[in-house]
Amino acid sequence: MKKNILLGHGSGGKLSHDLINNLFVRHFDNPTLNLQTDSALLKIKGENIAFTTDSFVVDPIFFPGGNIGKLAIAGTVNDLAVAGATPLYLSSSFIIEEGFSFAELEEIVKTMAAEAKKAGIKIVTGDTKVVDKGKCDKVFINTSGIGIIDEKYKDISTGKNIKPGDKIIINGTIADHGMAIISARNELNISSDIKSDCACLNKMIKKVLDVSDNIKFMRDATRGGVATVLSELFTNSNYGINIDESAVNVNENVKGICEMLGFDPMYVANEGKVIIVAGNKDAEKIIKTLQKDEFGKNCCIIGEITESHPGKGWITTEIGGKRIIDMLSGEQLPRIC
Repeated sequence: MKKNILLGHGSGGKLSHDLINNLFVRHFDNPTLNLQTDSALLKIKGENIAFTTDSFVVDPIFFPGGNIGKLAIAGTVNDLAVAGATPLYLSSSFIIEEGFSFAELEEIVKTMAAEAKKAGIKIVTGDTKVVDKGKCDKVFINTSGIGIIDEKYKDISTGKNIKPGDKIIINGTIADHGMAIISARNELNISSDIKSDCACLNKMIKKVLDVSDNIKFMRDATRGGVATVLSELFTNSNYGINIDESAVNVNENVKGICEMLGFDPMYVANEGKVIIVAGNKDAEKIIKTLQKDEFGKNCCIIGEITESHPGKGWITTEIGGKRIIDMLSGEQLPRIC
């Protein structure tokens, strides 16, 4: 039977992972790629380097809390930062549809420049292509980034040092970005005041690294949401994960739209949230540090690593039941980033 690519292959969930493992990793096979960290971890002339790339096709391109340009900067900066790297330089490539508004393109570019300045990074190279009308949906953007990693942070991406008792921390409310995008799509006729959490987190993450030498793992919870990141962490691990659903912060308006549309907030995309796994003794210190940052005010400990049920994750629900954490199996929200 002939196989075709589905929207679900871009979800960040199970279909995405199957595509990556069964096609790209199989053919591009090498030790660096096989780690499948958000940023490639490289050593060049004695320096530890993080290198990452991401493409952005969000629809609509302007949404409450940002636009595709802000998303392109934040997404790549965060992929470097959660690897423990200091982001330094970005590239930026545009695929633009013929007839696209010059004024809107300039607004996107100005937003990118402002966000890059705020993050303390430079856009140093790029590319522009224009395609026939109807061959691209307005504008697509690719950004790649490089940064340097201190030797002591080089294992953060892999999570290889996690241990039972380590706490799982998130810096704020979840599912804001996904619900902001879905609300901005006119065809659903939903009106809300939800804003995307899209933000560069590198400066906040640096503060956390400065106060703790006990960070075991970090990952930004974008496509596939918090549950997919947690699934990636415990799959093929000797440990399991316990999550307390009542500890996970979800804005009431976000929760309302999720319930109305049948979405689980744990699987909805974020663009300004990082999951941190840290040693128990440093958890409160990290929480206090996050609470002082504009992007960490609503941080919380949502669970811990356990010796029980290795290779599995469980959520204790608000009513006291339990449900398994699994990877998103299909396409929940297409073109979310």
